[in-house]
Amino acid sequence: MNDTEHGGLRLQEDDAGADGALGRIEAALRGLRFGTVTAVVQNGVVVQVERTEKVRLQQNQRLC
Repeated sequence: MNDTEHGGLRLQEDDAGADGALGRIEAALRGLRFGTVTAVVQNGVVVQVERTEKVRLQQNQRLC
């Protein structure tokens, strides 16, 4: 696994040679309408990317 510097933060590149952490973050953001993307950093290295998606229900879909 390789590390690259980006704005003072080391980003781990995965073994597949993709864009590593930035690529994972970009993929998590793709198609997200409502929600959050969180990058977990340990010792200055992005080690985990979390995506939480929220689904907004129309008024006629809500439970009474």
